[in-house]
Amino acid sequence: MTLLFFKGFARDKEYPFASEIRRFNEIDKVNPPPRHAILFIGSSSFTMWQDLQNYFPEFKIINRAFGGSTLDDQLRYARDIVLPYTPRQVVIYCGENDLAFSDTITPEIVVQRFIALFNLIRTGLPDTQITYISMKPSPSRWYLAEKFNDANQGIRIFMEYSSNAGFVNIWDDMLNENYIPDTTLFLEDMLHMNEKGYNIWQKAISPELVD
Repeated sequence: MTLLFFKGFARDKEYPFASEIRRFNEIDKVNPPPRHAILFIGSSSFTMWQDLQNYFPEFKIINRAFGGSTLDDQLRYARDIVLPYTPRQVVIYCGENDLAFSDTITPEIVVQRFIALFNLIRTGLPDTQITYISMKPSPSRWYLAEKFNDANQGIRIFMEYSSNAGFVNIWDDMLNENYIPDTTLFLEDMLHMNEKGYNIWQKAISPELVD
């Protein structure tokens, strides 16, 4: 079946990351992805998980994350890279960049951005499970730990009171015995993860995926 695309912002104006969205659309035209798969969206922690399907071989996975993105970017392009796939589950990792890019962005703003994204997806896909992966304790962004934790808490509470919704806490498992980031889980940039870090994510996410 040919994948039908909603008319989204990517074709109306050259917003940031529009070229990435067009690239996804071209990939889908050549090789239409399966419907009712599990869709991963978000920023570079998902983008760099290039062998994501291998970590969850029993599931059909689509990865449409794009590096550097914020929750506002996810909201802008949801009609292009979420709704058309009619996924049975959407797994989201995003929010770090929102707080890292500007001191004016508060945890409360991040929570409200996430709620807006959640509501857009829920309106278009009322039966789809939506799962949020907590922001991770990146060593290079440890100065933002309090803001990350506050935003994680706000999103967790919202998800607890929402239907077909889940929250995965990966923060605690990525700290060492001194309750600071375990640097052995990260690449040299101390922002993105290595295989050891992704193994932790696999264990945390697997039980939350929808059969």
